[in-house]
Amino acid sequence: MNLSVLQVYRTYFPDSLGGVQEAIRQIAISTAGLGIQTRIFTLSPNPVPATIIRPEGMVLRARSWAAPSSCDLGGWSAFRQFSKACSKSNVIHYHFPWPFADALHAVAQTRIPAVMTYQSDVIRQKALGKLYAPLMWRTLRSMRVIVATSPAYACTSPVLSHPSIREKVRVIPNGISEQSYPMQVDKEIFKRIGLAPGKPHFLFIGMLRYYKGLHTLVQAARHVNAKIVIAGSGPEEANLKKLASQTGARNLIFAGQISDAEKVALLQSCRALVLPSHLRSEAFGMVLVEAAMFARPLISCEIGTGTSYVNAHEETGFVIKPESAAALAQAMNTLLTDDALATRMGLAARTRYEKLFSGAALGQAYAKLFREVMAG
Repeated sequence: MNLSVLQVYRTYFPDSLGGVQEAIRQIAISTAGLGIQTRIFTLSPNPVPATIIRPEGMVLRARSWAAPSSCDLGGWSAFRQFSKACSKSNVIHYHFPWPFADALHAVAQTRIPAVMTYQSDVIRQKALGKLYAPLMWRTLRSMRVIVATSPAYACTSPVLSHPSIREKVRVIPNGISEQSYPMQVDKEIFKRIGLAPGKPHFLFIGMLRYYKGLHTLVQAARHVNAKIVIAGSGPEEANLKKLASQTGARNLIFAGQISDAEKVALLQSCRALVLPSHLRSEAFGMVLVEAAMFARPLISCEIGTGTSYVNAHEETGFVIKPESAAALAQAMNTLLTDDALATRMGLAARTRYEKLFSGAALGQAYAKLFREVMAG
């Protein structure tokens, strides 16, 4: 029996790039061969056309009128379009946090079974969070199942561990289908950013945001005898470049935005993937899964989230103290000088990817969940 699942999140491709958007895309791709048809309901500042057909499914877009505190808000037409989309679905799959989705859920009052993947706690908006709390708890208690993306997050989140909902919580890690990645590799990236082919380099990929811990990477850089590529852009870029100049870190390369083919080239050739995020806003770290898929060793920080589930300390890489430039430099230098260790950890990362974070594991887990709540 085929099921129609409506994925719900505040933004989606092509308007926005991010870890949650990629997690949704991967769920859709991984479940497609298991009888799950995906549609994605989202908001867009320019929803023309209102419907986009993508390889992973149909994207249904209503207008985003404002986005205060990264919470896209729609108008009455969004409620109308959402209700129409629900009427054609067997299961609704929300991705938390997005407070406007709670409003959609409350107004629609649909009897269609709903599940939620809890991607992250609400971290920064403490005052707004208090106002949002009653609606949030109403939504959470109405879910058939709430998915945590790692055992650590299920235990450490004050929301997921709350007695009123913890019996509903189960763990399904985010994952990546290898077939969803481009086969082509653009090695011109090495020439463009001035990186000598064959020379070991470390790699960061992601948005340059406040919680990524990149200030620590910049501070550690001058103690590492290798190039360090920072691929991505974001609000912290100017501050990081200024810090690099002040500390004399001449081995840093700010690559800016890169294409998927360039990303594959850098991942295949890097000595290790470095994700120095120091705050719980880094709830999972999809880029760690990407690097593990390419058999790269990993360096991340212990922040009590899914990053330490993806990266098993001293097995797939190193999990270090957050905001410690000395610990970060030591981990990087260990992998830089020990080829056998770097190879062994990279292969272990690949093995862990195949077992826990592959497209097959992701698809089977979610297809089983959707059928279970539909039958329930």
